[in-house]
Amino acid sequence: MLWIFEITDKTGRLTHLSYKQWLHTQTHPGMTISVIERIKETLISPYKIFLSESDSSAYFFFRYYKDRQEYLMVLVKYLNGNGFIITSFYTDTLQ
Repeated sequence: MLWIFEITDKTGRLTHLSYKQWLHTQTHPGMTISVIERIKETLISPYKIFLSESDSSAYFFFRYYKDRQEYLMVLVKYLNGNGFIITSFYTDTLQ
C-alpha cells in the first residue's frame, strides 16, 4: 500500500497516512495539501490525546492552531503495534 507519510508519533509507535485515507480526509473543510505538515505536528507534539470511548485501539490527537482558532484532530487506530490514520479535521472543541 502506498503512503503519504510514515512517522513515529507521541506514543512511540509508527503511524502512517495512506492515500486512501488522505482522499477521505480531504472531504472535510479546510483539509488541503498544506495540512499534511500539521497532521505530522499533531501526531508528534499533540496538546491532548484521548482514548476513544467506543474503540480501545483508537486515539484522538489534538493540537491547537491559533491562525484558525481551532484544534486539528487526528484519529489514529493501532493494529499490531502500528498506527493508521483514519481521518483528520478541524474542530473548535476537544471531543
